[in-house]
Amino acid sequence: MLAVKTLTFGARLEGRAGAPGLIFDEVDAGIGGRVADVVGRKLHALGSVFQVLCITHLPQIAAYADTHFQIDKRVNARRTSTTVRRLDDEARVDEIARMLGGAEITEGLRASAREMLGERAGRKAKGESERAKAKPSRKHGA
Repeated sequence: MLAVKTLTFGARLEGRAGAPGLIFDEVDAGIGGRVADVVGRKLHALGSVFQVLCITHLPQIAAYADTHFQIDKRVNARRTSTTVRRLDDEARVDEIARMLGGAEITEGLRASAREMLGERAGRKAKGESERAKAKPSRKHGA
């Protein structure tokens, strides 16, 4: 679905009608680190044209979000309740750290979360097309 939406979002850029929002529920199923980073970049690019809501369990994807919400689902006496909380900067660091390492959040995990968020912020600011230009070109015979 991510691939289809990425290939077809050009219509929206050209001013043709399209859906104003996209929802991806666990688009990260069955992928890991490097691929998750690519997926995060693609979702962020779609976010420049659409409102994107992405439910993910991977910190590599969550770190690309402009806004991060934590969703908590509980079952009590056969009744399910869900709470949604918008995370501020420090709560976001803690959530990314939890996603990286599990229930116990250490200062090392927080440092890794801050590094990941910082790297994504730098990538978002630079843009994919500028990164492509920055790559050294290969000359014939090299």
